[in-house]
Amino acid sequence: MSWEIVIGLETHAQLSTRSKMFSGASTEFGAPPNSQASAVDIALPGTLPVANKGAVERAIRFGLAVGGRINRRSIFARKNYFYPDLPKGYQISQYEMPIVQGGEIAISVKDGEKKIRLTRAHLEEDAGKSLHEDFHGMSGIDLNRAGTPLLEIVSEPDLRSAGEAVAYAKTLHALVRWIGICDGNMEEGSFRCDANVSVRRPGAALGTRCEIKNLNSFRFLEQAIEFETRRQIEILEDGGKIVQETRLYDPDREETRSMRSKEEAHDYRYFPDPDLPRLEVSQEWIDEVQRGLPELPHTKRERYQREYGLSAYDASLLTDSQRKAEFFEFAVGLLRGPAAKTVANWVNGELSAILNDLGVDLPQLPVEPRQFADLLRLNIDGAISAKAAKEVLRRMADGEGEPEAIVNKYGLKQISDAGAIEKLVDEVLAANAKQVEDYRGGKEKAFNALVGQVMKATKGQGNPAQINEILKRKLAR
Repeated sequence: MSWEIVIGLETHAQLSTRSKMFSGASTEFGAPPNSQASAVDIALPGTLPVANKGAVERAIRFGLAVGGRINRRSIFARKNYFYPDLPKGYQISQYEMPIVQGGEIAISVKDGEKKIRLTRAHLEEDAGKSLHEDFHGMSGIDLNRAGTPLLEIVSEPDLRSAGEAVAYAKTLHALVRWIGICDGNMEEGSFRCDANVSVRRPGAALGTRCEIKNLNSFRFLEQAIEFETRRQIEILEDGGKIVQETRLYDPDREETRSMRSKEEAHDYRYFPDPDLPRLEVSQEWIDEVQRGLPELPHTKRERYQREYGLSAYDASLLTDSQRKAEFFEFAVGLLRGPAAKTVANWVNGELSAILNDLGVDLPQLPVEPRQFADLLRLNIDGAISAKAAKEVLRRMADGEGEPEAIVNKYGLKQISDAGAIEKLVDEVLAANAKQVEDYRGGKEKAFNALVGQVMKATKGQGNPAQINEILKRKLAR
């Protein structure tokens, strides 16, 4: 019998505020250890926390973006546990009354679209960081992250494969960046996932789950889930039982390993934080945040399909980041007419390939949307071939400047002079009598060979449409 995988993700998104969740200390990354840990962050006697309004607003923005319910009243609670990187002995979080409840994230799957339900999104502070590599026989503690504002986003166990989990994480990652609440920098820990994984026979009750902590790359998320799934199935098929526990993923060995027994809510002894009043959010504030939201990815995808006639796939690729969507729309606006499909093909194709090759994001590429539109206009108008346009774009990405200047500098202009092309066609036909005979005898491949010969004679700069038209006319005689 087959097994069904059941996955839920808990995602921590660091909110893009300049100060911490309950203090005025800086959240800037890379500062010297313990230089940004204020008395409030480590709860020294006599200090009182004050909630960061900017963090609350970002939580509201997320809740509205996913169609969740914004609780007008929510409560901060103390989650009690002790680790060296949490010296005050508790973390301020939200438990029974979070700021956001419900909502959903739509992901692309083989059969179309699947909606993943969200349980909640709540505000909390981050802990510090234990450093083990730099100290022989000891561990160091850096409390700079202590108090950094987080939004923990909890999904329902609606995911059924590692691939779906990655699709969900990528969609969520794109969304929090799109609405400007998180920079999404996974290397710096701004966006990280905990995966709750279990397996069961189809139709059976949910199995015992194991939580894999702190997965900070999509590749590690996928590998960790796939390994954990195999581990649990092997145990169950050998007659064993799954122990509920927290596990870590070791990317060097590509395996998960036990970290500690899984805590339940009662283990944390939650109770309302006596130093923080109830968080109250007015409807006026919610309405103001709603008005400030940009057009969301799913709305933009639908509009691209409706207005530009793009496929769902093309629209999805164009909206995987706000910068890419803005770049696309700006170029389309400059070209006008039925050019949207052409622009989409180039953005999703050659431009994305260049970004991938260079390992940069669109803002780091020295190509403006206006320059990109100028390049495509040269190709659409027949001034340069598609092959030449690709070469020009590569040179633009290397910082060589305007497309027309590059075309002139490297002699890439397309030959569209009918008389010149006709002369070259005559020469090719005279030199390739066998291929001419083959084509007239019904061998269509011979025509492509003749086109290739003419293109070679023009050093790749002949207008393909004109070459095809002239060749067909002369071969028909």
